[in-house]
Amino acid sequence: MSYRPATDPFDGLLLLDKPAGPTSHDMVDRIRRHFRLNKVGHGGTLDPQATGLLVLMIGRATKLADTLMAGNKTYEGVIRLGRTTDSQDAQGAVLSEADFSQVTQTQLLEQMNKLTGDVMQTPPMVSAIKQNGVPLYKLARKGQVVERKPKLVRIYTFTLKDFTPPTALFEVTCSKGVYVRTLCADIGEALGCGAILDALRRTRSGDFKINEAHTLEALLKLNLSQLADLMIPLNRIHLQTGQRTE
Repeated sequence: MSYRPATDPFDGLLLLDKPAGPTSHDMVDRIRRHFRLNKVGHGGTLDPQATGLLVLMIGRATKLADTLMAGNKTYEGVIRLGRTTDSQDAQGAVLSEADFSQVTQTQLLEQMNKLTGDVMQTPPMVSAIKQNGVPLYKLARKGQVVERKPKLVRIYTFTLKDFTPPTALFEVTCSKGVYVRTLCADIGEALGCGAILDALRRTRSGDFKINEAHTLEALLKLNLSQLADLMIPLNRIHLQTGQRTE
């Protein structure tokens, strides 16, 4: 019978700056296999083309999944006017192109303000939400569109950083479960020209920030001892909020 110390150095959180391309699960699998760790999870999925903060939970910290995923998130993104796709982002098949030249910054800000606060959001078809046990994205691949129930989400702040048509840079802080690409699609529909999410980067998740995260490339150069030094141990995480304690 093996003995496991109460304070295992590999029970904790690791902050990863996810690159564009791989899935969040790919990142979990890569870290788990490379360092031969038994349990690795993450505290909130990022779409494959999204970048930024991915909170990895290692060992006993995987029990904090619900707590960590419940935290608010902050993103920086780019909305592109004049286009719609089947996934509401730049990776989907183009459904329509429209003139965006008449859209003003004032009009864009008005729609962003309307989406600030408590809003009902309908999840996109290209999502991992399951219907009768089947993820919606699998149905979408077959060309199927099914009814989705709107859910209540909260947008705390929705700020326009730059407007250079057809694109606009924004920052949004929101509750869990918000589809930022759906926010962009809803804005485009309201403006009459369509819109997609062109790029997305998560900069904050709960109490954790992107400037504390490490790139995958840097992590894979470490040995186990060096990896343990970068982890946030369980005794520094408040179990009720998922926030770090000093």
